[in-house]
Amino acid sequence: MSVGTARLDWGKLGDRTWWLETLVTYEPKDGAARRAGEGRRAELGEFLKARRARLSPGDFGMPPGSRRRTPGLRREEVALLAGVGVTWYTWLEQGRQINASTQVLDAVARTLRLGRAEREHLYRLAEATPLRTECSRTAVPDAIREIVRSLEPLPASLVNSRFDILMTNGAHEELFWEWHSLPCVHKNTLWCCVTEPSARGKFPEYDAHVRYLVARLRSAHSRHIGDRDWEEDIRRLASLSREFTDLWARHEVADAEPRTLTYLHPRAGAVSFAVSELEVPAMPEVRLVVYTPRDEDTRARMPLTRRTAAAAPVG
Repeated sequence: MSVGTARLDWGKLGDRTWWLETLVTYEPKDGAARRAGEGRRAELGEFLKARRARLSPGDFGMPPGSRRRTPGLRREEVALLAGVGVTWYTWLEQGRQINASTQVLDAVARTLRLGRAEREHLYRLAEATPLRTECSRTAVPDAIREIVRSLEPLPASLVNSRFDILMTNGAHEELFWEWHSLPCVHKNTLWCCVTEPSARGKFPEYDAHVRYLVARLRSAHSRHIGDRDWEEDIRRLASLSREFTDLWARHEVADAEPRTLTYLHPRAGAVSFAVSELEVPAMPEVRLVVYTPRDEDTRARMPLTRRTAAAAPVG
């Protein structure tokens, strides 16, 4: 497999200038897989054309212009409003075999005013939905499941060395269930952070948190070099996230250490936790992760993170 890098023009929106680097990947495929990819990309082009046709320059406070042969926004207008290169967006609509980060696709989705289902559809057609290789799901013994559940009301989860979430208790599930703008299809802590567009706005210590997770993954990877699932998982994540690629290239490693995590919950506000990790001797490379409130204010807010509280008025 060979990988080429296409450096594209600058796209400008007001004061903001985004530089995009798109990885164009060429790899041998059998006929059926190649035709499926071509069909998916063709469908993506038609979907984008249909969605920009239902918008007009006036929707964005722009003059209509002259010689507009077809309804809706032009490609150049979508690119300008999204802050991406015109060439890149043209390639996307033409069904070129390009990969793009979820952050860039999210900018296109916001410009086209896509709803949640439409945005997920866009990601899937662009083959950028953060799906990952199937991890070998470790069977969790009943005794360990009971321990995790019994930690209520403290949020707790079982996580392996790839950060796959093997199970959670109710408090953990309800604490984090609202923070994704896209359905959580990958069940992995690291993937959730670097592929979810809203993550940075929900975690004040986002940069330090993700850097730590990548360093932990690099450390665990040394025990799995050559493992096809691990290598494909890392390759796929790197193709979706430039942030992950840059952090991975640092070759930083880390062991488990006491740390804190602050999360901006939509109802409870800022909640802060001490994160504790406990090894599970019966399950190699699996750890029990427990979130303990760091202060009385967080402890008092915790009931607001439960779904039963979501239906009650805040007062």
